[in-house]
Amino acid sequence: MPVPPAGTALAGGTNGPRALRPLLDTVLDALTTGAEDRAGPLPPGGPEAVARSVRDACAPLLPEHGSGPHTALRTLVHTLAAGAADPADPHCAAHLHCPPLALATAADLAASALNPSMDSWDQAPAASALEALTCRELAALVHPTATAPDALVTTGGTESNQLALLLAREATHSDQGRSRTAAHHGNATAPLQIVCGANAHHSIHRAAWLLGLPGPITLPTPDGVLDPHALDAALHTLHSPLLITATAGSTDSGAIDPLPAIADLADRHGARLHIDASYGGPLLFSDTHRTALDGLARAHTVTLDLHKLGWQPVAAGLLTVPDPATLAPLAHRADYLNADDDTEAGLPDLLGRSLRTTRRPDILKIAVTLKALGRRGLGDLVDRTLDAARTLADLIEDHPHYELHSRPTLSTVLFRPIGADDTTLAGIRRTLLTDGHAVLGRTVTPTGLWLKATLLNPHTQSGDLTTLLKLVEGHTPR
Repeated sequence: MPVPPAGTALAGGTNGPRALRPLLDTVLDALTTGAEDRAGPLPPGGPEAVARSVRDACAPLLPEHGSGPHTALRTLVHTLAAGAADPADPHCAAHLHCPPLALATAADLAASALNPSMDSWDQAPAASALEALTCRELAALVHPTATAPDALVTTGGTESNQLALLLAREATHSDQGRSRTAAHHGNATAPLQIVCGANAHHSIHRAAWLLGLPGPITLPTPDGVLDPHALDAALHTLHSPLLITATAGSTDSGAIDPLPAIADLADRHGARLHIDASYGGPLLFSDTHRTALDGLARAHTVTLDLHKLGWQPVAAGLLTVPDPATLAPLAHRADYLNADDDTEAGLPDLLGRSLRTTRRPDILKIAVTLKALGRRGLGDLVDRTLDAARTLADLIEDHPHYELHSRPTLSTVLFRPIGADDTTLAGIRRTLLTDGHAVLGRTVTPTGLWLKATLLNPHTQSGDLTTLLKLVEGHTPR
């Protein structure tokens, strides 16, 4: 069989690695030169300058005759790297946007080359077995006393939270159906009422809208966390069925709700409990910090993201459950994917493992990372990252021109120059972005606007943080 040209060679099969190797050399060189040209956490010049460089590199994007694989790779990968927000740069600290481990990224390349599709066993034999094994292992970390905990792989917190609300809705419908059958009266089904704090992720509200549920009852969180007394008072005024959504690591400040007290209230009021631990969940790897998540195991569903404090390439989300029966409402049949007789013959049914059909094997990079580093290795990365946040807080407290909002719970630090109003703060942030010097976030609290540093690079040094504060100070009017 003749060897196809490099541009049309396939990544799989025994010849795939041979076709990939020279292309990867080109990609790695372009990543290097692009990062060198950028020379910072963000490209300078702002949106129009970046858009112009992309247009120039692409033109023409669909020529009559192609430029060839190496030229196309070199040009576009270099352009993307030069115009990237680089989360590996210690001054790129605005969002829950982590620098992925090289190890996990290499595993992701293998996943792309093999290209299993996780919607039927005959498209992903080994990948489906690896996913089942890894999901159970991670679910056991979240629900250590459960008999057979399980997890679903998702694209992140938004999808996980939507699944959690869907499963809660279906569980309450099922409970109400049994109650009506036993009582022999009425057909009306009361809608699920969701209660969350103002600190909850926006995806909770979006999921309720998508699922046709009443808008969540949102309680104020002036201190950044749900107040159990206010939650108890609210629950007394509501009817069943109820779903309480708590947060273990808010997007704005990294705050963790008082999980044991909230779990007690869920038990007392007969409510289901979902905990969004997208940010804080990986504290379970750490012997030092895992106690901050006491109460997590009492939830009916838990959202966990490993593309935050887990250093995985996007996407690496999970939804864990202590009881696999919780997932039964997701069962779905499509004869070409999971025919009844195939399932009865022992072929694993994958279609009920997601609301998506085609999906990539995101579990491979996670499994490689878990096996390579172990719980203690990942816990060390968590500890290093949280230590960096505490170091930044110390530097701010010791600095005469800054004020610290509060000591960090996770790796988010809120601060601002003393006396700077909201307009000034917003201007400082945008100037740093446009100059390409630093990427900082912004958070509004009852005391106004704050700059937000979300540290996710476990290799950040104290000197990096001192320089970050000097960059902000250099753009602060005096």
